[in-house]
Amino acid sequence: SRRALLIDPVAGEVDTYIELLQTLRLQLIYTLETHVHADHITGAGLLREQIGSKSVVHRDAGASCADLLVTDGVLLQVGDIEIRVLHTPGHTSGCVSYALPDRVFTGDALLIGGCGRTDFQQGDAGRLWDSIHGKLFALPPDTLVFPGHDYNGNTVSTIRQEMQKNPRLGGGKSREDFIALMQELKLPYPKHIDSSLPANLACGVPQG
Repeated sequence: SRRALLIDPVAGEVDTYIELLQTLRLQLIYTLETHVHADHITGAGLLREQIGSKSVVHRDAGASCADLLVTDGVLLQVGDIEIRVLHTPGHTSGCVSYALPDRVFTGDALLIGGCGRTDFQQGDAGRLWDSIHGKLFALPPDTLVFPGHDYNGNTVSTIRQEMQKNPRLGGGKSREDFIALMQELKLPYPKHIDSSLPANLACGVPQG
């Protein structure tokens, strides 16, 4: 169908995205946000202004600038591809994952061998455990997992691998173990949160 979507686009890469879309002769339909980010500024608003794509954010994220405020279970269609929205709060209250039949894009909820932090933006370790075990670990074991970050050069895992080997969430660890572990983490305040959050609540477009 030559229709495309982008997940968690970054403002500084907008020109690169547009060039690639033009090279591949693709029409960008949606930009899908997994949450309101604290570590970069989204390119969703700039892409909407320049090429007419629609921004998609969960309704609990607080980004009223979005074109579509989605909830759990909403289906998005791009050509022949159907994307199911999974509300996976815990890292933030408005976190979502985007599931296709054979893969899931988990943002900062489930990482390869880890998970997102739960100490800011209405984060809640218990909710994150419930999201991952109730929604993501309920997917078929061979489902490919593409997270929003990885600091070791990895790009993909599987639900089976994370259920078995994730040191925070897998291998039979309990909800109580996970909450205690997350409470013990002493993480630095995100460097760019004070500029990124307000910008991302406005879809990354400078205001007034």
